[in-house]
Amino acid sequence: MTDRETAGRRRTFGPVVLLGLAAGGLTAVAGSKPAVEGDGEAARAISSRLVSFDAQLPLVTALGLVVLACWGVLLVTRGRVRRAVAALGTLAGLGALAAAIAAYAQVSDQLRDELALVGIADPELSHTAWYWAAVAGAVLATAAGVLAVLWAPAWPEMGRRYDAPGAAEPAPTAPPEEQSSLDLWKAMDDGRDPTA
Repeated sequence: MTDRETAGRRRTFGPVVLLGLAAGGLTAVAGSKPAVEGDGEAARAISSRLVSFDAQLPLVTALGLVVLACWGVLLVTRGRVRRAVAALGTLAGLGALAAAIAAYAQVSDQLRDELALVGIADPELSHTAWYWAAVAGAVLATAAGVLAVLWAPAWPEMGRRYDAPGAAEPAPTAPPEEQSSLDLWKAMDDGRDPTA
């Protein structure tokens, strides 16, 4: 890969991360809203709480939250771990899309059955904008995940100074009085006690 291609992929970091976060958030929020609504008698029965079924998509919401978590982890990891987390986020996006598509008929049928229990035989039901937002969010989350899997190795990473203290350099063997002030300050910055 040339330097120009690497620089081009580094510039994709911000837009792809923002797309992934926005798509995961949209999927999670849209899944927690009613996916199906009724007209006429059905709408009155739903609004008056005669029907207990809320027509939400909890699996889509849960997988949207997994996508958000993966993007959070992706920001603070590097190398193979970053790529694996991106792949997990992609699978979560695909799972949310599959769950939303599977819910297309299931949620309508379940709401229809609930309405039949309160005497509404042939309700007019339609999918809400929230349902379509959940589908769109899942598609975008999957696309962002695929881009992250492909481009993550060229993306910028957090510096090593944010690593866990156990990964820091070993403490110098010289006693504190023989170390320079700079060495003592570096030890304190690394989270070590230079006097120990």
